[in-house]
Amino acid sequence: MRPNLKQLEAFVWVADLHSFRRAAERLNTTQPNISARIAGLEALLNTQLMTRDAGSVQLTQKGQLLLAHARKVLGAADELIAAAEQKALWSGTLRLGVTEMIVHTWLRDYLRGLKEQYPNLVIELTVDLSVHLEKALADRTLDIALQNGPFSRMSSGDLFLGAYPLIWVAAPMIVPEAEVTIDDLAGHPILTHARNTRLFDEVATHFAQRRDLAVRLVPSSNLAACLHMSLNGMGIATLPAAMVTTELCEGALKQIHYDWSPAPLAFHARYDAERATPAVIGAAELAARVSGGIG
Repeated sequence: MRPNLKQLEAFVWVADLHSFRRAAERLNTTQPNISARIAGLEALLNTQLMTRDAGSVQLTQKGQLLLAHARKVLGAADELIAAAEQKALWSGTLRLGVTEMIVHTWLRDYLRGLKEQYPNLVIELTVDLSVHLEKALADRTLDIALQNGPFSRMSSGDLFLGAYPLIWVAAPMIVPEAEVTIDDLAGHPILTHARNTRLFDEVATHFAQRRDLAVRLVPSSNLAACLHMSLNGMGIATLPAAMVTTELCEGALKQIHYDWSPAPLAFHARYDAERATPAVIGAAELAARVSGGIG
């Protein structure tokens, strides 16, 4: 009898995540199932692969040696599917993280493309701030993150998707004039992205240059909330132009011409290239095609 792919997959994920529980979550199964697969593999190989102590998992010397071979077997199986060009054979779960901006623009087209390309792949979607997606990617709870920079961690897989220019907008009754000064802006609440985001930091730094102005920054973790607050005349917002196209065309918002705006939001598809399956790489490449350079 030979080891099966599920046993090898459990071995690799437990080794990578240092946890039977997290490996079970990653493979959409139970912790007893993972334990049974590891026990079965150890019995077949007649060796102990890992030790468990107070919740932590450590590979034995033999386990460390055999881990590389297990990766090769799983990689060869992936390469077989890729060479056969049978993308319908990809199954399991793709853990995808995106920022809210993508939800409001091309996520629907992207998910449709993933479904067509990998019909048997289950997409588990997380929508969060980029800083949180970056941590989840590093912790390997995400396979791929479509997010905006800047980044505090390097990623071995990184495809540039394009950038979203930012503009100032407000309800027409808020600022009658299209061209405004910093004093005009300071007379209204400034609606912007959440604290600890690059957008908030840039806006805060800009207005801090004028210490004589009592600028009221109103941060929100949800850009859609900023949009709705703008529509209700609750302040002036700096938002991606692509997010307010309809509102500008309908006259519900108008663009405010001010001589400064935050730098465009640059988006990337990021993943672990050293351990990514062809499906993950294909998902990143699809994001680059669907986003179309954003603009």
